[in-house]
Amino acid sequence: MEVNLTRVDEDFHFTGAGASGVEVHIDGSPEIGGHNAGARPMELLLMGLGGCSAIDIIQILKKQRQQIDSFHIKVTAERVPGEVPSLFKQIHVHFTVGGPLEEEKVGKAVNLSMDKYCSVAAILYKTATITHSFEVAAGKQKASSEGV
Repeated sequence: MEVNLTRVDEDFHFTGAGASGVEVHIDGSPEIGGHNAGARPMELLLMGLGGCSAIDIIQILKKQRQQIDSFHIKVTAERVPGEVPSLFKQIHVHFTVGGPLEEEKVGKAVNLSMDKYCSVAAILYKTATITHSFEVAAGKQKASSEGV
């Protein structure tokens, strides 16, 4: 695997691209001289966690012939304050999956991804406590479950 980053301005704005060629913008916060022209590197880690697990979950549910009408992931995290580097200490991933889905199958797919298949989660588990939950949104009816 290879990614390439190219500096865009005189400060912290970069574009990055991997094998797909799709560009991602990365920048620092205005507090350090960035221009809000891209995601922060630590945000990208959390996006990677959400994206990695989403791919797993969708693959599992498709194999089970589950129809996914919508999918939203909210990742929240807490970093160790005052430390350099400031690593994540707590991460919570909440999945909201919509459609005529069987709650049990969604729960199993979420657990399999977060506990077994997601490579990003496996890396982050080494430094952070990761919890997850999910919600099945089917019309007006919602179900929720927690997992660790």
